[in-house]
This record gives sequence, structure tokens and C-alpha cells, in this order.
Amino acid sequence: MADRVHPRGSPPQSPPRSPEHGSPTKPLPPPEDKPVPHPVRGTYVIQIPKDQIYRFPPQGDDRRYKRRSSYRKTGRLQRCCCCSLAAVAVLVLLLAAAAGVFYLVVRPRSPDYAVSGISIGGLNLTSTAAVSPAMDVTVRANNPNGKIGIYYLGGSSAEVYYTGVKLCGGALPAFYQPPDNATVFEAALKGEAMVLASQVRQALASDQSQGSVPLTVKVTAPVKLKVGAVRTWKITVKVTCDVTVDKLTATAKIGSTDCDYGVDIF
Repeated sequence: MADRVHPRGSPPQSPPRSPEHGSPTKPLPPPEDKPVPHPVRGTYVIQIPKDQIYRFPPQGDDRRYKRRSSYRKTGRLQRCCCCSLAAVAVLVLLLAAAAGVFYLVVRPRSPDYAVSGISIGGLNLTSTAAVSPAMDVTVRANNPNGKIGIYYLGGSSAEVYYTGVKLCGGALPAFYQPPDNATVFEAALKGEAMVLASQVRQALASDQSQGSVPLTVKVTAPVKLKVGAVRTWKITVKVTCDVTVDKLTATAKIGSTDCDYGVDIF
């Protein structure tokens, strides 16, 4: 057998043999250019979609998490309250400024009222039978404002009392009173059939004999004010007049009158 000739500088190599059988094994594949790293045992990488990630406070920190959440809610509530209070304060300041400008421009003055005449009928004090008092009350309303008109609306009421006993009642006429005007109107009041108690009848007779019968006239009237082309909302005017008359007849004369009034803005 002829001897094998090896390249110069390369020692003769024999094929590798299996340690068990002593036979030559298969040659190993050539190494790749970029070796693939092998994962370390016991290490796993799991990718979860972003929309499926839920945050939970770590164990032992749930109280701190709740406390921080409550602080955040309280802070938001405080900020909302502060903003609301600031808005209310600004609104109040604007309303006050508007009221001041209105007062300086319009110079509103209170109207005044007086009972200028009264005619009484249907009061027979010599009989114990039922009576039906009827009175025609003349009222003078003065509007001293130069830029404010007054609308007297329907739904008013006028009543006459004697020591707390209602004698008659009715309504006032609806009309418009222009600025700087005095209007005299009459209200026809009627009472239902009633039997006066003996004490009330005797007291009326005694006061009439002395020429001074005290009566109380109560008026409630819904009105609207007009400033230029603007009308206000409905305002209720309440007038109470203490009046004395010399007798309880159609020719009664007023001895004294004292009226007071109040206003319900809303």
C-alpha cells in the first residue's frame, strides 16, 4: 500500500474514533457566523398586551394606596369647592355693582299710601240679627319716583277689621301708575252675613257714641316696576292702615290715619 502524502506543514491526522466502538464518527458541522444565545434555565419572558395590564398595589401598601387615593379625591373636591365659591363671590360682586349703578342712576324712593275716604253701610247695631257690612274705601297711592312706573296687577286683596274681627273684604282695581304720579282709587268691599257677638256690638256702639271708631285696613297688592323698557318680576306690597271714623254710616269722616307698608321682593 502506498503511503499517503500530506501537505507540507500539516501533521498527519487520523479520523476520530468512537470511544466505545473505536469506529470513526461523523464530522461536526462548521460553526455559524453568529452564534444563537441559549436561554438560561429557569428564566421565562412572557409578553402581555398593554390593554390587559392591571395595576394593583403591592401587598402591605394597600392602606397607603387608599390613603393617597382619598387625598387625591379630597384635593379635587376642595378645588371644586374653591372654584364654586370664587364664582359665587364674583357673581355677588357683579350684582352689588349693578345694584349700586341702578341706585345712582334711578334713585328709587318708596311709594306712600293713605286712606282718604270711607263709606260704611250695613252695620245695624240696634238689632241682634245678622249684618252684612259694606264699605267703599278710597285709597291714595303716591309714586314719587321720576323714572319708575308701577303696575298694580290683579289678584290683590283689601280687608277691614275691627279689633281683630273681619267686617268686609274685596279686591283693588288693576291699573298702571306712571312715574311721579298720585292716583286715587276706590275699592268696594263687602262682608258676608254675620252675627256680631254682643261684646263686639256693644263696643262698636260705645266707640261710635264717642265719635272715634278704630278700624284697620289691610291691603295686599302684587305689583311690577317699570324702568324704561324693563319690567321687574312680581313684587308683593303689603299696606296696613289704622283709621278712625266718627260714625258707621255712609257719611263717615276720617279722624286720623296712619299707614305702614312692607315689600316681599320674592
